[in-house]
Amino acid sequence: MVSELQASGSTIEIITHSLEETQTLGRKIGARVGAGTVLALTGELGSGKTAFVQGLARGLDVPDSYYITSPSYTLVNEYPGRFPFFHVDLYRLDRLLDVEDIGLYEILTTEGVVAIEWAERLHDDHLSEHLAVDFEIFNDESRKISITAYGLDGVNLLKGLEK
Repeated sequence: MVSELQASGSTIEIITHSLEETQTLGRKIGARVGAGTVLALTGELGSGKTAFVQGLARGLDVPDSYYITSPSYTLVNEYPGRFPFFHVDLYRLDRLLDVEDIGLYEILTTEGVVAIEWAERLHDDHLSEHLAVDFEIFNDESRKISITAYGLDGVNLLKGLEK
């Protein structure tokens, strides 16, 4: 369970104290997102991005038979669920042209849900309405997760999480 929640405008900050709490937060968000939602994930290696995406997938009803792992080498993994779910990892990309090569722009226009790890490698103008999710390591187990909504759907989602 997420143990602390603070809200300020269109940003919330959450402290999770375990891998399971980070996954639970992802599951709660996955259960609330709609088609076309984009989540831009940032944070250093080991900060909880993939754990969050694992929970997100379960909240999107991706079957348990699918093992959710970071697509560091494949760059994009697609999973079936309530909406098609695309998990993108930009860690190994060096140039903006590489983003075009993996078909990210086409993925962003689908009715699926897209989670992009290492989203800071995109130019700001590539994402309009989205949830920016930043992960910060507090200690071995705890993470500070800041979620900022860009767009009305995201703001409404954050208000729902506050309840």
